[in-house]
Amino acid sequence: MNIPRGIENSKEFFRSILPDDPGITIRPMFGNISALDNGNMFAGLFGNDLFVRLSEESRRELLDKKGASLLEPMKGKPMKEYVVIPKSLAEPARDSAIVGHPVPRLDE
Repeated sequence: MNIPRGIENSKEFFRSILPDDPGITIRPMFGNISALDNGNMFAGLFGNDLFVRLSEESRRELLDKKGASLLEPMKGKPMKEYVVIPKSLAEPARDSAIVGHPVPRLDE
């Protein structure tokens, strides 16, 4: 199994958009890094792709965007609650902290 690895800039960006909260930890996951809130994963990197855990409604809304997809660390086995953020939205996340806690609404 070939797991993509993120570059250091992606990891720095990921850390910079996480909320400053003592309950949030960063841990290795899928050969990359993920953020957990009191032990529950809510966001991470898969290679240089940013993924987030979303409610069903927010997931449907985001999956309608070009470039969004379910996180699929193993081919054919998607993680249905996690969506890979399209690159067109990941860049604005630097300003808006799209990986906020609680789960943000993307239409605001």
